[in-house]
Order: sequence, then C-alpha cells, then structure tokens
Amino acid sequence: MPLSFAVDDKGILPDRMIAALAAAGGILPATDFVPDQIQPASLDLRLGDIAYRVRASFLPGSTTVAQRIDELKLHEFSLTDGAVLETGCVYIVPLLESLALPDDISAAANPKSSTGRLDVFTRVIADELRGFDRVEAGYHGPLYTEISPRTFPVLVREGSRLSQIRFRHGSALLGGDALRELHARERLVDADDADVSEGVAVGVDLSGLGPGGLVGYRAKRHTGLIDVERRAGYSILDFWEPMQARPDKSLILDPNEFYILASKEAVQVPPDYAAEMVPFDPLVGEFRVHYAGFFDPGFGYAGAGGTGARAVLEVRSREVPFILEHGQIVGRLVYEKMLAKPDRLYGQGIGSNYQAQSLKLSKHFKN
Repeated sequence: MPLSFAVDDKGILPDRMIAALAAAGGILPATDFVPDQIQPASLDLRLGDIAYRVRASFLPGSTTVAQRIDELKLHEFSLTDGAVLETGCVYIVPLLESLALPDDISAAANPKSSTGRLDVFTRVIADELRGFDRVEAGYHGPLYTEISPRTFPVLVREGSRLSQIRFRHGSALLGGDALRELHARERLVDADDADVSEGVAVGVDLSGLGPGGLVGYRAKRHTGLIDVERRAGYSILDFWEPMQARPDKSLILDPNEFYILASKEAVQVPPDYAAEMVPFDPLVGEFRVHYAGFFDPGFGYAGAGGTGARAVLEVRSREVPFILEHGQIVGRLVYEKMLAKPDRLYGQGIGSNYQAQSLKLSKHFKN
C-alpha cells in the first residue's frame, strides 16, 4: 500500500517509513536490504558489481548517466571480488538501489561519516538531473555514485556502503524563531551564547583535547590502501600525523592537505528532528569543511546514550594557506523535522560508531 501524507505533513521519513516506501515499490533494491542498512533517518546505498573509471566528473543534464559513461569512460572493471580505487581518479558505480518515487517524495544524499573521514569524495547522481546529491520528487530511474579518493587509495567491493540517502515530504527546515524555541527546550549546543539564528553555529576547537593537547590529525601522503569494510584494522600513525595545540590556539592549513578536527561545541539532535552540517559562508575562508553532513535523530542525545557530541570536521584548504583560530565558525547545523520519531535512535543498537564522540577518526583505525 503506498504511503499517504496530508498536505501539511512535512518532514524527513523515519526508518519505518523508509521500509514502507520500499515495500510500496518506491525504492527498488537489486538484492534484499542487509541488516542495519535502514538507519533512523536515512538509507545506506550499496555499490553494484561494476565500476567505470571516467575522464572527468559530470552532471547528466538532459541525458542519462549511462550515456555519459559511454562517452567518458576509460575502462570498466568488476567489484565482485573487490577492487582498488586510486587517488586522483574519478569513478562512477551504479548502485544496487534504484528509485520509483511518488510525486510528493524527494531525496537528498550525502557521504557516510566514515567515507568523509577517509577523504573519499562521493556524490550521488541520477538521470537527467542538474545537481549532485539531490533527487527530485517523482524520479523513476537508477542511481549512481561518483567516487574520487583524495588522500588514501581504498579497496571497495559490491555491497560496500559509501553514501546514504534521506527521503522527505515537503520541506520542514526550521527557521530562526523555531530553532531558537527548540534550543530553549532541548539545549541543542552546550554554549550559553550559542548563535542559532540560521542554524547552530559550529566553531573549531584548537585548544587541545585530552592528553597531550591533541587538536586533530593531518593525513599522510603515499600510504597503504584502506579496505572500507575492515574495522579497527589500521594503525593511526601509519596514516595520520597527530597535531598538538599551539600556544596561540591557531592552525595553518596547508593547501590541498586533509585534516580531521573537532567542533568546539558539543551538539545534540532530539528524537523528532534530523540535522545537516552546511557551509558557514564561502566568503570567510578558502577551505571546505565536512564532506559528510547528515546527523541522525538521537545523535549526542542524552536519551540515546549521548551527553552532547562534538561534530568531527573534515577540513581541506584550497589554493592558499589559511589560518584557523580557536572558536572560529566553520559551519552551521541546520535542523529539520521528522515526519515521526524513528523506531530506533542513533546510538541505540544499530551500529552507531560515533555516539558521544569527541575527536575521532573513522572506524577503520585502532583506538
């Protein structure tokens, strides 16, 4: 039976509605979903069995992705037994999930947290669409992901999950007044002077976290490869250079280097809401923050095992060196209503790797 919503019902579909959407034929998996593939407010997307290396990234525009692949592919190879994706290359992989969305359901995609923390740049594309990571309401067709490892070569295989997708009915993004009211009730961020005018302002912590005054990690070049399915299998020092706090609490970002830092604030997402990290203002600095922007209901929430959690910041400077200062705002966390509370929150027995996190690398590295 198809999902049915009243006109005023606006928000993001929770886990059980995602399952219902799939049962109604709105999501068409080539193989059955695997356990924990449906998250509280999103669906993990799985790589198919073939990958194409292409000359350049692209948007399909008025044609199909398959047609553009035919025009741009350099070679194709199987992912059935696993394959290495090299840094500096662009790959397109058809996904095991395709869509037949109702006219009132749209979708948005993002890299999974572990993907972003490996500096693997991914974007979902679909036929005849003119934007990355956005799927219009009523779309019927296949999904693909563009993958470009930036720092580490990665081993992937059919079924690997690098991206996630959210489904929404209408728009329920909280404006300034509604966000301030929610913060007054739930204390979304542990700051008495929190700026929540256009989303919760998130600053960078350069004061030093824990023993040794650690402020973050800078990725090493020319490392070994990382198997994206291998948990706690790699030594941190083989891939990362730990960085200690400076007396002036600043950090100079070197061009084209990749950093893992943490937010100054601890944030939380109440059960009836989902959040997304968005850029603060492209005019305030030559750097990019947070490749993986989705925060599920229950992230950092006391009722789901959290006491507020730092947002891990995936930072890359662009063409010029840039100085970050302690507390400098680098992003905003925007909140959106859920259509209903999920059956299970982030952190409640669903393999949540980053609940109550502080400064934390991806799940692939040993603690």
